[in-house]
Amino acid sequence: MANTLLKVTGLKVAYGGIQAVKGVDFEVHEGELVTLIGSNGAGKTTTMKAITGTLPLVDGDIEYLGKSIKGKGAWDLVRDGLAMVPEGRGVFTRMTITENLQMGAYIRDDKSGIAEDIEKMFTIFPRLRERKDQLAGTMSGGEQQMLAMGRALMSRPRVLLLDEPSMGLSPIMVDKIFEVVKDVSARGVTVLLVEQNASRALGIADRGYVMESGIVTMNGDAKQLLNDPRVRAAYLGE
Repeated sequence: MANTLLKVTGLKVAYGGIQAVKGVDFEVHEGELVTLIGSNGAGKTTTMKAITGTLPLVDGDIEYLGKSIKGKGAWDLVRDGLAMVPEGRGVFTRMTITENLQMGAYIRDDKSGIAEDIEKMFTIFPRLRERKDQLAGTMSGGEQQMLAMGRALMSRPRVLLLDEPSMGLSPIMVDKIFEVVKDVSARGVTVLLVEQNASRALGIADRGYVMESGIVTMNGDAKQLLNDPRVRAAYLGE
């Protein structure tokens, strides 16, 4: 069995005085693309924030590479190989595309490697090459999403956490983003994908977990979940 890179056990998180996550367990193995699906308010983003140290845990533990990372700062986790693309993208709007990508490599000092990786990002995201000297704030939402993903990949993460990458994007751009997520996974990066778009997420994932009201209600092979009548009724309108 593949190495377990990320393991969440009994996770409880309160957000704004409300217990948003009520005892969640899941794990992500090396090389997998795992998705966490559920409707808005299910606790998916809160779970991601807890993993990356931006929200404190009420209870439970998070292990990365077999060691607890509870209470570790997000900046330390990036150095350890955990990178996140947050909901809302968070690009540096007054910097160019190239400068944003350089910022993604702030933990590195291998100049030639960084230059090579910027070139690699331009290969994965051709649209970024076309706009490399443009200010990030002038780009469309989909282009900013590509930039946020490229910036996270510049740290050469072992695990990439993606929070709602398709949110607010046009159907064409959603297609492109899911193609890229699949491509990144195929390149050997382990991916944990949080998505409201259940059918698209399960369509590219290896395994999935279904969250409802702060708990995991179902989990298993992504294709089996995609064909499960309960999932189809709840998330696919069937």
